[in-house]
Parts: sequence; structure tokens; C-alpha cells
Amino acid sequence: MIGDYDVANIRREFPILERQVNGFPLVYLDSAASAQKPRIVIETQREYLAHFHSNIHRGAHSLAIQATEAFEGAREIIKEHFNANINAEIIFTSGATDSINIVAGSWGRANLTASSTVLLTHLEHHSNIVPWQILASEIGFKIDVVELLSDGSLDIQDYKTKLTTSPSLVCFSHVSNTLGTINDAKLLTSLAHEAGAIVLVDGAQAAPHMNVDLSDINCDFYAASGHKMYGPTGIGFLYGKLAILESMPPLRGGGEMISSVSFEEPTTFNVPPYKFEAGTPHISGAIAFGAAIKWMESIGVENIAAHEQALTKYAHEKLLQIEGLKIYGTAEHKASVVSFLVEGIHPSDLGILLDQLGVAVRTGHHCTEPLMNWFKIPGTVRASFAAYSTFEDIDALVAALERAIKMLK
Repeated sequence: MIGDYDVANIRREFPILERQVNGFPLVYLDSAASAQKPRIVIETQREYLAHFHSNIHRGAHSLAIQATEAFEGAREIIKEHFNANINAEIIFTSGATDSINIVAGSWGRANLTASSTVLLTHLEHHSNIVPWQILASEIGFKIDVVELLSDGSLDIQDYKTKLTTSPSLVCFSHVSNTLGTINDAKLLTSLAHEAGAIVLVDGAQAAPHMNVDLSDINCDFYAASGHKMYGPTGIGFLYGKLAILESMPPLRGGGEMISSVSFEEPTTFNVPPYKFEAGTPHISGAIAFGAAIKWMESIGVENIAAHEQALTKYAHEKLLQIEGLKIYGTAEHKASVVSFLVEGIHPSDLGILLDQLGVAVRTGHHCTEPLMNWFKIPGTVRASFAAYSTFEDIDALVAALERAIKMLK
């Protein structure tokens, strides 16, 4: 235990951390891909499925009312945690990818023209690139890209220069999933607004590691995923300013998103957020996502962040002692992700051998292939940390790396 942060006690809340892999205790260093789940999240989802499963909003019976209250209670938890103005600004989605696709398919298709420009950055996940490329192929608008500095941070001067072209939309990741680079979302949003742009922030990697205040950032859209925040897979949210959501056409048709349907008259649509929530949602996932957020708040997001920052600093120090190892992403402000290569060894080979020693890392381009091309590398090994990660995990990674490197050279 360091200070008041009792990581041993936290780890006891995660059943999966008790298992072994290939005869070794599991060292899970892949939380940027998906965080593990505490018992409260697992039990919350089980409780719903076992005791009050029902479809929501349209039922008059007790189960439907209980399920609806729990589902809408989770929306309230998200609104409060991220400091949105009202619940109507929180749309449940299947995750950050789905959220970005909703913005592209609805706002983008309604507002972008062949003369528009969408400004992205070299830090983006494919989820914040491909939807815009697909839409650009349909509409014909231009995609521009902000350059990076050698440490993996955003080139703010290039950003300001490209804003002078008056892009219609600016999209950027709050935190890079590959490098850990933390962007100043409030500053980037303010500069984009001064240039007349709408702003979408991909917050998938920021939400697990810091307190995100949407009212302070003042972005127009914000996307996040539950499974990065110790919640279930297949659930997330899209935040949008209410006035913008009200102006947007629905993307999907079906139940819940309508006000009235007729063969004789045009269909009328529901108000946000329901206008964008066609069909039966991931009810158990949403309720358990709310539980995950309350769990994070019980530990203290700022306490988790401080623990992760200490781990990241320690990992940099220990890994750089390995001969031939280079870390990609050394920005002054970065989250708990360490991407690296060892000279002469393909990252996939390292990943396979590390797994044989019980160490789970991610290898490849991490859905950031343009970023890998920018660095002129095939990919990296990525170790990522969470609330339950320990300094001993990093020591185990280093020992396993040294053993693997000897086997591969």
C-alpha cells in the first residue's frame, strides 16, 4: 500500500486477477484494450438478469418499471460523473466507435458538403478516422490531419495553422490509446470554436484515467466506452449539446425513437436522447456501467490517476534499462500507456513469448496504423495500467522481457 491507496485490497475485487496463465500468475497489462471488472459490476449485471429483467420504458408492470428506473438511473450517473448539463445530452451507444459513427452518419451527413473540411490528428484511433473517410467518399469533403512532434504530442502550431482553413468539424482523441499522449481538450476545443468548427472528442482512453468535465471542456460531442472504465463490453455513450442533438436527424429507425408512426402522415420522432436509441438497448450493460462509474468514484478517480502516473514513471525507468528498447510516446503529459520496441525483434514475437510467461500485453498497430506509418514502424508492444496494476506487475514484465529477448536473439 502506498499512502492511502491500497492496491492489494483493490485487486481482491477483481476475480480474474486470481487466475494463472500457462502456469504463471496472470500479469494483466492490457487495460487500454479493455479493463477487467470488479465484483460489483459483475454482480450488478447478474442481479438485473436474475431478478428484474424486462424491456424498458413501455411496460406498466413492476419489472419494467424497476428496469427502466435502473437504466435511467445509469444515465443520471453518467451525466453527473461527466458534468453534462442534463440527462437528455447522454445517448447510450454500444461504445465510442458507435458514438462516433452516429455523429458521422447523422450530424455529418446533414451538415457536411463537398466544400467542407474535417480536421483530424495523427493520434487518432481508426474509429475516429474510418467513419469520416467513408462519409468523405460519399460527400466529397476534404480530410486534413494535424502533425505531431517527435515525442508524440500534438504540434499545436500546425493545429492553429490548419484551423485557419475554417474546418467544419474538428475531431481529436483526448488521450492517445497508443502513446498515452494527453491532449488539452479544453484548449483545442476553444481554438476550434474560435475558427467556427464543431468539436468531437474521442474520450475512450481519457475517461478511465481522469475526471472529465464536459461543461468545462465545452466540446460539442464526447464519446466513451464502458469496458475501458471497468464496465461491460457493448455499452458506452455519446454526449452531445442538446441544441445540436435536437437539430440532428435520427440515424436508425425503430421502436423508442419515434413519437408517432402512420402510413398516412410523416413519422414524427422522439426527443433526445431517445431519438438516437432505436430498439431494445443493452439494458444490463448500461446498469452495470453505472455501477462501474460509482466504483471508480468510491476509489477516487484522482487517486487512480495518481497511482497510474507512478506506475508509468516506474515503467519508463525500468524498461529503458533494457538494451535496445525504445519507448514511443514520451510527451510530458501522458496517461498510463507505454508502447515500445526492442531493436531487431518483431513486437508480435515478443507478445507471444510474454504470454507464455503469463504476461498479457497488446502488440500490433493498436488500430492506429497511420500513427505507426508516421513513426515508420510496423507496430509496438503496448503495456497499459489500471487501478489494479502494481509495481510488481512491471517487474514481472521486465523480467519476462529479458528472458524473451534472450530466447529471440
